[in-house]
Amino acid sequence: MKQVTQQQKGFTLVEIAIVLVIIGLLIGGVLKGQALIENGTVKSLANEMRSLSTMVNGYRDLYRAIPGDDAKADLNQKTALKSTTNPGNGAIDSGKWIGDATVVATDETTLFWQHVRLAGLASGSASSGTATNALGGKLGITSNNFRPKTPDGVNASYYVCSSAIPGKTARALDIMLDDGVSEKGQLFGSEEGTTGAVTAADAALPKDYDDAKKYTVCLAQ
Repeated sequence: MKQVTQQQKGFTLVEIAIVLVIIGLLIGGVLKGQALIENGTVKSLANEMRSLSTMVNGYRDLYRAIPGDDAKADLNQKTALKSTTNPGNGAIDSGKWIGDATVVATDETTLFWQHVRLAGLASGSASSGTATNALGGKLGITSNNFRPKTPDGVNASYYVCSSAIPGKTARALDIMLDDGVSEKGQLFGSEEGTTGAVTAADAALPKDYDDAKKYTVCLAQ
């Protein structure tokens, strides 16, 4: 019979420990990467919402009017349109903020984007009355009530709204910009239905953000 001249060896405890450490580092790196991506998304959404307020203030400095509501928009900028509904009343109050197929070219929520883009305050085509957020949802502004219901005690001239935001992200965004509560404060949100962004007047506010659902959130300004 042929004798075995070399005995097979198993892994030593030290080798197993090294492998486990490496696996742990890999898992930790993946989780850390996911956290960084999530944090970056929240910051992007927050910056987008803040930027609309900057656009409003910048337009006021240039034309002494609110973009979308500018009664002299066609005089201030050659190719601009002006609202046919209460222009110059100090509010962006005609049209649904999402700029979908139900709005018309002279709705103030749509004209907002034309006015700020023609003024060089925002990127994108002036012929488009919409904008998207970091998650591919809608980004817009309005003074009317076709959005989540304003919490008690909150007053604002207009509301910056952003849609298609997962519950976990919406909660983190609320914590970053406000108090983390979906039904109170300057930033608040409503659960979206299967058709997408909230478009109903004064859509109800949930008690908390559900991680398994998506939300439209609005920031009172």
